[in-house]
Amino acid sequence: MSKQIKFYRRIRDLREDHEPKLTQAQVAKAIGLHLTRYQTYERGEARVPADVIIELAKFYHVSTDYILERTNSKR
Repeated sequence: MSKQIKFYRRIRDLREDHEPKLTQAQVAKAIGLHLTRYQTYERGEARVPADVIIELAKFYHVSTDYILERTNSKR
């Protein structure tokens, strides 16, 4: 499995593991994206821009390194 595919799974896993459960629409709205754009990121169909990675990290209270799989530590 390629690193890129795992990267997109990490974004999905963060959403699915969040309590309370979040929908793709809720995450997209919270970080200021259209739902369809967010869905392409979560499916691995488009590269996630740096500014979106930063917004996701802030939203989930994790490091950008965690999202990028440079570490398994969320902080």
